[in-house]
Amino acid sequence: MTVRLVAGTPTGVGSLPYTDPAVAAEVALEMHPELPAAPQLPQRSIAESMIAQVAAGMPGVTIDGAGLHADRRIAPVPEGAPLDADAWAGTLAFLDAAATRVRPVKLQLAGPVTLGLALIAAGARPSKAFAVAGATVADRVRALRAAADERCPGAPPVIVLDEPGMVSYLHTDFPLAPDDTIDLLSGALAAVGRGGLAGVHCCGPTDWRLILHAGPDLVSLPVDSADADDAAGFSSFLDRGGWIAWGVVPTDRPIGDRFDPHWRRLSALWGEMTRNGCDPARLRTQSLLTPACGLAHHGEEQVPRVFGLVRMIAERVQDQAVALRMSVGA
Repeated sequence: MTVRLVAGTPTGVGSLPYTDPAVAAEVALEMHPELPAAPQLPQRSIAESMIAQVAAGMPGVTIDGAGLHADRRIAPVPEGAPLDADAWAGTLAFLDAAATRVRPVKLQLAGPVTLGLALIAAGARPSKAFAVAGATVADRVRALRAAADERCPGAPPVIVLDEPGMVSYLHTDFPLAPDDTIDLLSGALAAVGRGGLAGVHCCGPTDWRLILHAGPDLVSLPVDSADADDAAGFSSFLDRGGWIAWGVVPTDRPIGDRFDPHWRRLSALWGEMTRNGCDPARLRTQSLLTPACGLAHHGEEQVPRVFGLVRMIAERVQDQAVALRMSVGA
């Protein structure tokens, strides 16, 4: 299998507000059929919240309404263990619903940096926390890939590590050195394996140079947290064939009914990045469009509204990508 992405494709990011996995899978496949994103459903079960999902089955770790708890016995999940049916209910229902697809699907799970930070907050020593997190996430990536290959074998997977913890990298007390951060991410990305695309999503400002050095095929970030000063790094990434998923519709505030303000923010950012060295054609022809983050805390009635706005912006990007190709062809 080969993952072929199309410029301006709309897709999702992680969580949805539903409690029925079958309904969530149907919505995901209907809202963005070009590249549907498997839903995480934390309102259905605490087991399906981001950290709990990837930590399911870890020795020495318990999860309850108060959060994650770790003791000195923490260890990676048993190697090769299947995905926990409760923690991965939304994803497994989605894969079953996508059984006959021959186009890509997008899957997401918490990354090793974020899991490591959660284990430290739960009481684990930093050195052990990150080692256990790295092994656990790499194994869960392999299990997720195996489930996708088994349940929808014709659909090439795009597997994205969700790394909100990378926002704290900008703080002086971040407990992991730069090289160790890169190694931790690259190990999890490599677990995606041949025939899949490996990505990283971060929902806020971070040092994208570190993430890009880890070797993702795709990065995902909200437009509002992007910095034109990162243009040099993104330029090299795009030149190597990388893709950027732009979170064009905010998920932390009212969004209105018009797509124009969100489109203008994206266009302004691209203009700044172009002035700082990015190829304007690659910015458009190697882009996906998403909400800024997941929608678990939104009402169900807001889901089609958000994805409708994303699609309208995606159509603008698609038009520009086609125009660019015609210009080059001419």
